[in-house]
Amino acid sequence: MRTSWPSRGLSSRVSSMPRIVSVPMLTEVQAGPYTVRGVSVGGVYTSLQVPELDVVLDVGLPIRSFCGSDRIFLSHAHPDHASGLGSLLGIRRLIGKGAPQLFLPAEIEANVQASLAVMSRLHHTAMEVHTVPMLPGDVRPLGQGLFVRAFRTHHPVPSLGYQFFRRVAKLRPEHQSLPPQEIARRRQAGEALFDEVERLELAYATDTLSRVLDTEPGLFDSRVLILECTFVDARHSVQDAQAKAHLHLDELLARADQFRNEALVLMHFSQALPPESVHATLRARLPPSLAERVRVFAPEAGRWFG
Repeated sequence: MRTSWPSRGLSSRVSSMPRIVSVPMLTEVQAGPYTVRGVSVGGVYTSLQVPELDVVLDVGLPIRSFCGSDRIFLSHAHPDHASGLGSLLGIRRLIGKGAPQLFLPAEIEANVQASLAVMSRLHHTAMEVHTVPMLPGDVRPLGQGLFVRAFRTHHPVPSLGYQFFRRVAKLRPEHQSLPPQEIARRRQAGEALFDEVERLELAYATDTLSRVLDTEPGLFDSRVLILECTFVDARHSVQDAQAKAHLHLDELLARADQFRNEALVLMHFSQALPPESVHATLRARLPPSLAERVRVFAPEAGRWFG
């Protein structure tokens, strides 16, 4: 966006000098039953919202339209994923929203609370959150049958991914041939006909080595998987990506037949490659069986920044 300063009596040469304002290009994709909105540029900022689950995933940037979600999930404390938290809380306060739940790696809870306390003193405004510290494997109920489980991602700092799932009753195989009336009769009599199973809905994994696909194999079965893919071409090798504790497209292509997801949202692309080049590279490199399920979380054209 280019705007000009008002002249206020200055020369026409000075008054016509443009003021350059850099703003992110927000993206929205539909992934199965879920909408993924926001912005993600590797090393700059990542902040996503899934409105159907009422969750915000990371806050590298305070996006006003995300303030209605009362559950925030921090993957880790690097600035491009967490530095917008204070501003987002300030915006929430302006519009009359209370303290949200903040799910985060247990190791960083104290430091996040301390940083919010400093911001509260600086701004003379309470930056309040209800922290929910989590360790890998921890499960928390989110209401209306929805749960979240934290899992370990592989980054140089304490970091987590999050798997959202529902617990549903599934008829045991040996009873599936029974007519509905018989199932109802036996159920009313107290017979155990059902097992409780997890229906994996949406998983989020960012800033991680590809090893996460080995340590958390359920990611392949999540209905929707939001996964970082920082590097996509030969400008950076797999070894470069691993040295930076990020993912390379080559590592995903080597596992292409393992992704059973209804939709795979790739995001967190390096700013070194323009958005349209990211789209073109993925179109050229993804096998058809995977390409039809991949959602590229990047603007279709233009630049990462306006």
